[in-house]
Amino acid sequence: MSRHPYIAVEGVIGVGKTTLVRLLSKDFNAEPLLEVFEENPFLSDFYSDRARYAFQTQIFFLLSRYRQQHDVIPRALMRSALISDYTFAKDALFARLNLGGDELAVYNRLHAALAEKIPKPDLLVYLRAGLDMLMARIAARDRPYERAMDRRYIESLRLAYDGFVAGYTDCPVLAIDTDELNFVQDPFALDSVRERIRAALRQGTFQEALPHMPVTLTESDRSALGELQRAQAQAGETRRDAVAEVVLNQLYRYTPLQVSFGRPVALVGLIATQAQLASACRICQKLVQRCY
Repeated sequence: MSRHPYIAVEGVIGVGKTTLVRLLSKDFNAEPLLEVFEENPFLSDFYSDRARYAFQTQIFFLLSRYRQQHDVIPRALMRSALISDYTFAKDALFARLNLGGDELAVYNRLHAALAEKIPKPDLLVYLRAGLDMLMARIAARDRPYERAMDRRYIESLRLAYDGFVAGYTDCPVLAIDTDELNFVQDPFALDSVRERIRAALRQGTFQEALPHMPVTLTESDRSALGELQRAQAQAGETRRDAVAEVVLNQLYRYTPLQVSFGRPVALVGLIATQAQLASACRICQKLVQRCY
């Protein structure tokens, strides 16, 4: 474990991750690390048309989360403890839900390259809640881009998070059911959460494994897995398109990829279709607008 502990809080949209991090940061003399999700220019479009905007939204999130965690975590842990309201690993969970085929293959290859550079937490606090409670909390905070949130999407996220945490091996996990635990309004509930985290950090053993949740693959899932396997097998044989090379050079210039690898990177093989190329162009434009 680091001299200063690094705690990550995870859970589905609306479960209370950011609220808990803000409440605990003073108690643990910790620096809060909050996800800057509202900077994603594709997010509102994604919630209204997930199929159309999934790839742009996911790649932008991936690069943004990488830049924040790669830059902030090592420096913060030299000064104090750190509590974050997200992990870098969870980005892949959303990608598996929202992407398929070539787009998922592109994403997986980029995520694998970047994940090696991200520090792992000492403890993962997993906040759980039922679907009705999650929908009520999302409605209560009333973010404009969440008003049309699909109930089925939140349920798929909830189940995916349970599966993600059940297989999580980067650090110990403390799971907390929040359906009957209002740590915002009830100081005793907050005390309970605080003491459970302290005990988990002291003991290093945290909970029984989550129950196994069978995963049923749809035809689309099988197709996506097949595409990914073929892409991995043919990684060295992807055609190098001249226009794609220009686009990826722009991505390289305006993202933390150059910081990560410290040298020019042959990423042309990540883009194999015109649709991916168009998405990469739009991502480049948004990144340039933010940086200049």
